[in-house]
Parts: sequence; C-alpha cells; structure tokens
Amino acid sequence: MASAASRPAQPKGATGCLVLADGTVIWGKGFGATGDAVGEVCFNTAMTGYQEVMTDPSYDSQIVTFTFPHIGNVGANEEDVESRGLGAVGCIVREEVTPHSNFRARDEFVEWMRAHNKIGLSGVDTRALTRRIRVNGAPNAVIAHDPRGNFDIDALIARAQGWSGLEGLDLVPNVSRTAQEDWRGGHWQLGFGYTEGHATRPHVVAMDFGAKDNIFRNLVKAGAKVTVVPGRSSFEEIMALKPDGVFLSNGPGDPAATGEYAVPVIKALLDADVPLFGICLGHQMLALAAGAKTTKMHQGHRGANHPVQRVGAGWGTSEGLVEITSMNHGFAVDGDTLPEGVEQTHVSLFDGTNCGIAVSGKKAFGVQYHPEASPGPQDSFYLFEKFVGGLG
Repeated sequence: MASAASRPAQPKGATGCLVLADGTVIWGKGFGATGDAVGEVCFNTAMTGYQEVMTDPSYDSQIVTFTFPHIGNVGANEEDVESRGLGAVGCIVREEVTPHSNFRARDEFVEWMRAHNKIGLSGVDTRALTRRIRVNGAPNAVIAHDPRGNFDIDALIARAQGWSGLEGLDLVPNVSRTAQEDWRGGHWQLGFGYTEGHATRPHVVAMDFGAKDNIFRNLVKAGAKVTVVPGRSSFEEIMALKPDGVFLSNGPGDPAATGEYAVPVIKALLDADVPLFGICLGHQMLALAAGAKTTKMHQGHRGANHPVQRVGAGWGTSEGLVEITSMNHGFAVDGDTLPEGVEQTHVSLFDGTNCGIAVSGKKAFGVQYHPEASPGPQDSFYLFEKFVGGLG
C-alpha cells in the first residue's frame, strides 16, 4: 500500500476521488451527491442507457466505470429509471458532464445523480482504470465527493480495506420488494409512454431478487398477468397464488449466499413441475438448484454488446445463432459442474463461460444475460415469448 508520503499530491480543484483498497488514490471532479460510498469497482462498455445502468439493482454495492467517455449529455428523465432509487452507489466518467441535448430530457444528469444519492467522479482516465481492472480484477474502493475538496484519505483507505467485498454477500434484502405487487405496466412507445396489460392468464409469479422494471414489462408484453413477490417468499406463499409459471429475476451479490434461502424454494418448484425462467442471478440460482456450482469472475461481464451463441440442441434450426446481449454479472455458472440432465444452451463468445441452461424433462431454463434490453439490443426478446407462450 502506498504511504501518505509517497502518494501524489491532491491536484488543485479536485473535489472527488476514488480510493482503492491497495492505497491507490485517483483524483477527479466530483458531481452528484456528496459524501462517500464503498463498493466494488467494475466497468461497463455500453455507449447509451446510463440511467438504466445506474438504477439496475444488480449494481448494488458497485461503482460503475463507464468506458464510453461522454456520459450524461442526453440528460435524465423518469421513464428510463429501472428501480426505486436502487442500483449503483456511484459512477466514474472521463469527460465532465455537459448540459443535456435531448428532447426527452427532464433534468440534468448531475442533478439527477444528486437527487438519487449517487456519487459521480469525472476527469478520470477510464481507459487506464479499465485496463487495471482487466489485469488485477475488480477492486474494493471508496468513491468520495466534497465540493470543498476535504478528504481524510487514510480513513477512506481503511474503509475500503474493511469492506468484505461481494463474495459471500447476500444483497437481495437491500433491493427486493417487501410486499406482493400486481404488475400491469407494459412496453414503452414514443409519444405514448408505457402501455398497460390486461391479461388474466397465464399467471406468472415473479420472484424479485432485485429486478429491473422492464423485465416485468416484457412479461406483460408477451401476454402474461404478472404478480411480483419478495425474493424471500416461500414455496407455499408462491403456490398459494396459483402460478402458471415462476420467473426468477436478476439481482446483486453472491448467488451462493442468496441461495441459502432461495435455492430450496426453487428446488421445490422444480419438483412440483412448475415452469421456470431465470435470468442473471435467477439463472445462477436455478443452476444451483439443479446441482451445478457458481464462481466469482475475475472482472465480470457488463455492457450492451456481448455476443452469446446458442449451442443447445433444443433450439432447433436456430442452434448456432449469435445474439448480441446486455449483461451485468460478476458471478457465473461453472459450466464444468453442470450435472446430467442439465443442458448448456448458450455460451459467451468472449470467454466461453456459461450463458444459458435448460433442465431436461422440465419446463425450466435460464440465461445469464438481461434479455429485456434496458439498455441494450433486442435480440433476446424471444425468451419472454418462449416462456409465456409455453404456459398454455
């Protein structure tokens, strides 16, 4: 760790900093909320959709480094918010945030960050920071903003070093709904906003482990009636709702930790032959319930441009097709641990990691990526239709 004497001096005008657990201090200009927040530093390669990224609950306890340099220049609006003030604790950008230039904007990104209690840091060499993460892995750190430029660096280093990190951490209680909710909102249309669904069946019960709202909208768009329940819901509580199928949402943290209480419920749903569809964390816990294992990744996959190939025989003539997908995960299903009766259906073309499974003899499948595309391409919407269409 760098000693106080060997650290570079604070530059004139620096009002923000990122302090890594190894003692490295990266200076910049703070924006958004003031104060400090601890988390894991990751990077996201998406060029658009920063509001959806910052309000994705899967980013809980994470600080997002955007590799695209111009973040914030299209402003902010409430239609692009994916959760109720949840998501990343902070973000790091290259260029200073400029006034917005977009007809949908209702607020400046700087003001939106402040209102949502998220800390921003601009003026950082995000290319160098991204390379550091790729080589050394995602570090624990503290992001801080003080308009007067007053920072206790030793205290911030101690806080970064004292944080446990994401491995072994169950974060779902931070982001899951605490009560059942009937969801009706459908897809968005320019000039009209969000539509409303009126289906009475098939009835999908969605377990909320930290879901993005657009996931539920796509279930509605596919023709389902959707009831959202807390991530800690029991098998009995779910079955009392008489579901035609159960959706397992995305979410933050270590799937093995959340799985301590969620996996037994998912196993019971499998045993009861309830159709299941999981994404991201839900996919990982479906794999755990089926007998596989998960692992912490070196740097994770985060962006809106990740190529995934269909490899499972169950995809028929579309086997081999490549989808460009939206991803946000730092844990993955270990493909080498998939037991007999669990088929690998999708793989990442970046590193060969597992991106999809199907359980033989069951209407149960999952994908590692975010098929709802908020933000991202629309290649994977068919998964919602495949799930809802198979419920009868």
